[in-house]
Formats: sequence, structure tokens, C-alpha cells
Amino acid sequence: MSALQRKLQGASGLPPKVTPYSRPQAKKKDYSTTAWSNYYDSEKKIQIDESNSVFHMYRKGTEGPIIVFLHGGGFSGLSWAVLSKSLCNLIHCQCIAFDQRGHGQTSTENDTDLSAERLSEDVGEFVNGLISESSSTASVILVGHSMGGAIAIHAAAKNKIPNLVGLIVIDVVEGSAIESLHSMQGVLKNRPQSFENAEKATEWCVRTGYVRNLESAKVSMIGQLKRLVEPIQVSTRHYSDSSSSTEIPQPQMSSITEEESDESSESSSCCDNVAVSSKTSPPNLPQNSKTHYYTWRIDLSKTSKYWQGWFKGMSSMFLSVDVPKMLMLAGVDRLDAQLTTAQMQGKFQMQVLSKTGHAVHEDAPDKVAEAIAGFLVRHKFAEPASDFKRPFPAC
Repeated sequence: MSALQRKLQGASGLPPKVTPYSRPQAKKKDYSTTAWSNYYDSEKKIQIDESNSVFHMYRKGTEGPIIVFLHGGGFSGLSWAVLSKSLCNLIHCQCIAFDQRGHGQTSTENDTDLSAERLSEDVGEFVNGLISESSSTASVILVGHSMGGAIAIHAAAKNKIPNLVGLIVIDVVEGSAIESLHSMQGVLKNRPQSFENAEKATEWCVRTGYVRNLESAKVSMIGQLKRLVEPIQVSTRHYSDSSSSTEIPQPQMSSITEEESDESSESSSCCDNVAVSSKTSPPNLPQNSKTHYYTWRIDLSKTSKYWQGWFKGMSSMFLSVDVPKMLMLAGVDRLDAQLTTAQMQGKFQMQVLSKTGHAVHEDAPDKVAEAIAGFLVRHKFAEPASDFKRPFPAC
């Protein structure tokens, strides 16, 4: 045996131990909630009529045209947070996103009236109040997603918005929207009804594709929830982690703000894939438990009588609005015959953002910001704040 071999064997006379290869553990994703103040400059509550109705809003930017964002059903003003920050980096504008009736931190005397007429009246009163309060003569652009897009069309078509110069609608078309309504109750029934904490809600949001962008989900998901307190023995579907669900006692409910929490879609049909439990033995949850459970801020299943009213006649109303318009879609298959003909005639600009889900503005906020900024600069509604890529229309 050579001297080298003896050295390698060491004093024990045995070959040196070889440390087995082990895969590095994947870094666990952070699903904790991000503060709204990382994206908006301020938040405020506005009383828009003589009742006790108070609408909660977020603002980004202090100069340029006023862009009023209307979120979809179940979402909140936080849905526009990442987009607003990105948009203000591209053009000089004021981004205003408010929680619609029955959503987020807005509180009205009748949170259950989500008719198209009532919601469009709210938008008109909100914009009028906003302009009167600031004595502003700035131009107004309405941007709406899903239900919010339908309401933006109603408000614009009925001349409820002062100083309106532009209308942008995101991923909502009359034909496909009405066709999907028959499946919506099943979608809502199959998603979790409660979450262990806001972090688990965000995890569910991203894992199911409800919102694909982790950054956006971390700031927006909390706006869709309210905290549960004082547990009682009523079981409900509960999401606890990515692979299992358990039944928990359903507590009474109280509204929450983002600061009270401890904590990133294809289409709304992605909720069909959410795991739910059929177990029937809920755990004992002590009354003094410090664990907070969360549920949805609004029970959308109870608003079904208004769904047809949101979307019926929407295509004709959209085309009747006499301002520059843009329709932004996640896929061209969503376009109906009437809008296809109108688009070919150049009656509105169309922008298709592939590889996104229904929450287009959350899944691809930078691309949506570029499309909106390009639209506003092209029509001379806003001045660019930086050089940016301007997507070619209808592609």
C-alpha cells in the first residue's frame, strides 16, 4: 500500500466517509400581507350622499387626469395597488381606487343592493364628490374589471360621470359573461369559506390561480376578507394549507382593516379545483383563542339576482359611449359577434394580454400599465413621465 493510500485511510484503517448528496431545500414562499402604503400615497373615507354611506378609497399621484378604478365582484380597491404604482411611473396621473358597495372597507346603509343602477349611481356620486371636494377640472377616465367593467359602462352610458374622456374595460364581454353565470353558484360553493389567517388566504389565492401574481395577491387578498371572532359551533369549509382542508367552528364576523391582520386566475372557474373537506368533527376552539379566522367580506352567492342586470345589453351600451374606448381581454375567444364587428370597424381599441387569468390587471400589472399609459398618451389625455414600451393595439 502506498503512503498516499495509507494517508487517505487515516488512523482507523478505513476509507474516509463520503457525505451523501442532499438536495437543497426549496425556499418557502412568503405569503404575508404587504401594506397598501407600499403602493398608494394615501387612503380616505368619503361620504357621498346625505345618508350614512361612507366609501373607502385609495389614491396614488397628485397631478394629471383622474383615473377611477372599479374592481370586480368580491375584490376591493387594493386589487389595483400594483398597477397604480406602475402606471404613475409611466405617466402623470392620479389613480383613485375605491371599495364599491358591499366590498372592502366601504360601509353603506344597504350593502346588499348591488343592482347595476345602484352601483352606477354610486360611481357617479363618488366621482362628483371627488371633483367637488378638490375643485378639480381634471379629465376623468373610468377603468373597470369584470363586474366593475360592466358598472363603468352603465355609469358612462347614462352620463353619470362629469369630465369623462375615456373608458377602459378589462376582461368582461356580455356574451361570455352571461354564458358563465349558470356555473357561478357552483364555483362559489366549492371555494373555501374560511381561512386560518390572511397568509393562508393569500396562499390559496396564488396556488389556485385566482390571482397568479404573488406580489399583487399579497397586497390585495386582505381586502376581500373580514375577521371572524367569538367562535360558535357551526362548521364550514376551511382552508388551512395547500393540501388539506379541515372543518372549524364558524365564528361571528367583524370587519377588518389591513393593519389588524398578521399577515401573493385563470377565470373565476379556477375555484372548482380548491380542496374542501367533508369531515364532520370540528376541533374544539377555546373562547380565549388568539387565532383569528377569516371569511369573505361579501357573500357573492346572495347577489345572484343582480348578475344578469350587470351584463345584459352591455355591448350596445359600451359602443354607445362617445369617448375613446379600450377593451382589454385575457383571450380573443371572449369577444362576441357584436364587438368583433365593431372592433374591425375601429370603434374601439382592443388589447389582448395572453398568459394571464381573469384578473388580468393583477396577473400582469406592468403590461396593463403600459397598455393604459399608451392609450392615454396616444389620445393626449396624459403626459409621459418616462420612456416606456407602447404595446401595439389589437395584438
